[in-house]
Amino acid sequence: MRKTFIKFSVVCFALLISNSITAQDFQGKAHYMSKTTIDMANFGRPGMDEDMKKRIAARLKNALEKTYILTFNKSESVYKEEEKLDAPGSGGSGFGRMMMGNFVDGNQYKNIKDQSFLQEREVFGKKFLIRDSIPSFEWRMTGETKQIGQYMCFKATGTKVKYGLDVNFRRPRPDQEGEEAEKKEEQLEEVTDELDVVVWYTPQIPVSQGPSDYWGLPGLILEVNEGRTTILCSKIVMNTNDKDVIKVPSKGKEVSRAEFDEISKKKMEEMRENFRRGGGRPGGGRPGGGGR
Repeated sequence: MRKTFIKFSVVCFALLISNSITAQDFQGKAHYMSKTTIDMANFGRPGMDEDMKKRIAARLKNALEKTYILTFNKSESVYKEEEKLDAPGSGGSGFGRMMMGNFVDGNQYKNIKDQSFLQEREVFGKKFLIRDSIPSFEWRMTGETKQIGQYMCFKATGTKVKYGLDVNFRRPRPDQEGEEAEKKEEQLEEVTDELDVVVWYTPQIPVSQGPSDYWGLPGLILEVNEGRTTILCSKIVMNTNDKDVIKVPSKGKEVSRAEFDEISKKKMEEMRENFRRGGGRPGGGRPGGGGR
């Protein structure tokens, strides 16, 4: 039997959800675990032994595995990372550690009623407030179902344009040698990839919300699979007596998503150049020197 894929407008569903839930008191919290895997076969310097790769991957664990809380009502949501203590020796080393320590993500706010997106970000101690529209998704329903916890979930697929920057830790090709190979090891790339995305949502919680910037389905999104990253809901609490105020982010210099990406790109290039000049030491300069 041939599957029928149904395309629909996220705006129509947003209106449907808004009309079907009349009480602003409808509120919940969803806890998510985000996990990103590394392509270990192409990771690290040529000739790096497997034990070294595993040790580096272990240090990067805090950056690759995070927990978040999504607080939501019928039209708004805030997605924030749960605070946790870093384990000794975590966070990687070298350029990767510098990058993670100087680029900090803040709370992410979505309003599906007015289509607005806000997020606080920090770059080298300077605060920015990204203000933009929420991304548009054209979801396709597959008819597949599965159980996540106590919730019956339905599968939907779509695509997402991944804007921003990435640091490429892939091993260079064998024909790349010397300085050229070194440059390729930790290469700064501007990412505009279009990712295939698979999500699972539950109509049992009839809000058009989801983790990160995902939304636009007739139910809360409980699982997201995008590339090497999986976001999975582990706990949901609905309509507690103590309601949380969903605070709209307001701190920092206001910029668009594109403007922030350009600022980040320049800062990362500066940081990488300083790192290379310092022979692999954060901040560059001579050993023991304070720099300018």
